Amino acid sequence: MGNISALRKELENGGLDERLCRLGCLDPAQVPETARERVRRVVAGFQAVFQKGEDAQAALLSAPGRTEICGNHTDHQRGRVLAASVNLDFLACASANGSQVIRFQSEGWPMVEVDLGLKSIPEEEKETTASLVRGVAAKIQDMGYKVEGFDAYAVSDVLPGSGLSSSAACEVLLGVIVNHLFCHDELNAVQIAQIGQFAENVYFGKPSGLMDQMASSVGGAVAIDFRDKEDPKVTPMAVNLEKEGYALCIVDSGADHADLTSEYAAIPQEMKAVAAFFGKEVLSQVEEEEVLDHLPEIRREAGDRAVLRALHFYADDKRVALESQALENGDFARFLELVKESGRSSWMYLQNINPAGAVKHQEMAIALAAAEVALKGRGASRVHGGGFAGTIQAFVPLELLDSFKSQMESMLGAGCCHVLSIRPEGGAVIWP
Repeated sequence: MGNISALRKELENGGLDERLCRLGCLDPAQVPETARERVRRVVAGFQAVFQKGEDAQAALLSAPGRTEICGNHTDHQRGRVLAASVNLDFLACASANGSQVIRFQSEGWPMVEVDLGLKSIPEEEKETTASLVRGVAAKIQDMGYKVEGFDAYAVSDVLPGSGLSSSAACEVLLGVIVNHLFCHDELNAVQIAQIGQFAENVYFGKPSGLMDQMASSVGGAVAIDFRDKEDPKVTPMAVNLEKEGYALCIVDSGADHADLTSEYAAIPQEMKAVAAFFGKEVLSQVEEEEVLDHLPEIRREAGDRAVLRALHFYADDKRVALESQALENGDFARFLELVKESGRSSWMYLQNINPAGAVKHQEMAIALAAAEVALKGRGASRVHGGGFAGTIQAFVPLELLDSFKSQMESMLGAGCCHVLSIRPEGGAVIWP
C-alpha cells in the first residue's frame, strides 16, 4: 500500500493512464483527462471526509456495473445467463483505519458507519447500504480472515435504478476493498461475487440471484451456468459490438424501483412453487417436459402466472446457449433475432414489464414501444435486468445511433439514452 502523495504523483505523471483507459473503454491515443479528474475527485473526497493528509495510506479500487444480455430472471433458478460488465463503475479510495468501525461514504449519500463488534443484524439496517457493508465483512470473516475497520470514499456513475445493478457493483467494490486490505488479494472474482450475493440475500433482505455480482466481479462478456451452486461455470465470450457495426444503448424508462420489492420477489417465489410441485428447490432441477406433462395439476397448485414464468425460464435458459453459439460463430443477425425473442418472452410469459394492475403508468412498455419505432425494424431491444421499472436495452446499428438517441430522448426525456461499452475487466485494484 502506498500513500496519497505517491498515488497523486503516479496519476499526474500519466502512470495510471493505460489502466484508466482500459477500465473506462477510452481511446488510448487521447489523454483521459476526465478519468484523471475523477480520480482527483475521489482522492480529494477521501481526504476531506476522513481528514487524511498526503502521507496517509490509500488504495484506488473499482467495480463496474453490468448489462444482462440474455437470461432474464434465470439466475435465481440456477440456470444460465449471458452478461457483461460495462464502462460505468464505482471508484473508491480506501484504507484500513485500525479500529472496528467501517466508514463508507458514497458521494452524495449519507455516511455509513458499521461497528463490526455487533454480532446481530440491527433491524433498521435492513435494505440499507449499511447491511451490505456488514454482510460482506461478516461473510469474509466467516471464511477465516481477520476483517477490521476501514475508511472508503466512493464516486459512482452506476445510477441507482438504472438496470446496471448499482447494488451489485457496490457489493463487489466492498468485496474488492476488504480482499485487498485484509485478505492479501487471495479471494477470486467468483468468491467475491458469491460474498456480494450473500450480503444482499441475508443482510439486505432481497432474494436476488448471482448474475449481477458475477458479471460485475468477473468482467468482460461472460456466459455463466449456475447449476452447480458452489462452483458456477464461467465462460468468457468475445464480443466486439463496434466491429459488428452496433452500439449498446441502455434507455431509462423513467419508472421508479421504489416499492417494487414484492413484484421482484414474486418471480423467484412463483418459479420455485413450480419446482416444489416436484419436490425440487429450483427449476433447473426439473425438466421442462415434466412441467408440460403435469400442466393441469401445476396450474391448480401454483397458478397460471407461475406456469408462464416457468415456461419463460426454460426458453430463456436455452436461448443463452443459442446466443453464445451465435456470437462464437460470428452470426450477429441470429444473435439479434434471439435478443428479440428473449424480450418477447419476458413481456408475454415472465410478465416483468408492468407491475400487476398498473394501467395509467406503463413506462417500461412505452420505452419498448418507442425503441421499436426508433430502430425502424433493425437491431433489437428488450427489457433489461429485473424489469417493472428502470431500463431497457437496445442493440443499435451505428448508422442509426444518432437518430435513435435523439428520438428516444424526445419521446422519453433528455438524457435517458446511454451509449455504453463492454468493459474488459471486473472488480479491480487500480493502485498500488
